[in-house]
Amino acid sequence: MVPVAATKGQTSTRSRPRVKNRAAPVQIPENVTDAEITVEGGTVKLTNLQKIFWPKLRLTKRDLLQYYADVSPWLLPHVRDRAMVMKRYPNGINGPFFFMKRAPAPRPSSIPICPIEHASGNVIGFPVIQHLASLLWLVNLGCIDLNPWYARCDDVHRPDYLHFDLDPVEGTPFPRVLETALLVRDALASMEITSYAKTTGSRGVHVYVPIVRGPDQKQVWSFAKKFSKELEKQHPKIVTAEYRVAKRPKGRVLVDYNQNAWNRTLASVYSVRPKPLATVSTPVTWKEVERGVRIEDFTMMNVPQRLKKLGDLWEPLLWEKERVRLERFL
Repeated sequence: MVPVAATKGQTSTRSRPRVKNRAAPVQIPENVTDAEITVEGGTVKLTNLQKIFWPKLRLTKRDLLQYYADVSPWLLPHVRDRAMVMKRYPNGINGPFFFMKRAPAPRPSSIPICPIEHASGNVIGFPVIQHLASLLWLVNLGCIDLNPWYARCDDVHRPDYLHFDLDPVEGTPFPRVLETALLVRDALASMEITSYAKTTGSRGVHVYVPIVRGPDQKQVWSFAKKFSKELEKQHPKIVTAEYRVAKRPKGRVLVDYNQNAWNRTLASVYSVRPKPLATVSTPVTWKEVERGVRIEDFTMMNVPQRLKKLGDLWEPLLWEKERVRLERFL
């Protein structure tokens, strides 16, 4: 069952979407350096397939591409129509990385572009993942995790999600992050707002609220800030909303509202993270949070099987009828 927070301290349930038996849409060629394959969306050139991306695990770039091919039926609906900020690790997790916004050229004609005008007046054409071909093309650039825009390309100033990045202050144990996630859930539930959780695959937990598009980015950010500051007042020994790193008290969990600010991104659902265990940002039920999950429970090696067994726990975030009208809280 997919839990839905209904009232403070309680969890109601909604029937989980029917699990479909979805086989891997494609097999990435093995034992070759480069390959060209045709998949949904077009033909993709894949390079340096045998390059080691996770030295201790001996996982290659080919393994990363195969993971994304395996989870693509569940992943793609969550990233379509969104600009993608590229964080490229061309030599794996231990090599240097760099951020890239503008879609590189030359590129296949099948790669969609989302132009976004910034405050400077500069218009940047971000790549968009619309199909398996564009997904594999982006990952082949060395993008280990996926970092989509918070709003869709047809209206980049009006988010359809409100989210909180729960990040432990240095030295804070992960169980306290889970405790904070439940505090966020219950505070939102007291306002009759349903929320959903996923591990970040790094250090913390993301809590998302699907909202009806309407409020602009600044309004969504303002609500998130007010909510986080109030939660800090109610639970000062657990929560901090302090933006300045040096001012954050030890032993607390940052409820980071600033990830709702302009041009910020979070790792998407089902993103592999550039961490030693190849951990994945994975949806979890609130029951799992209550029981105590661990970041390392979900990796590139086991998340595809979890999806086949449980389906997409975040499918409700794609539904139109369940979205929150944030205007009533502004």
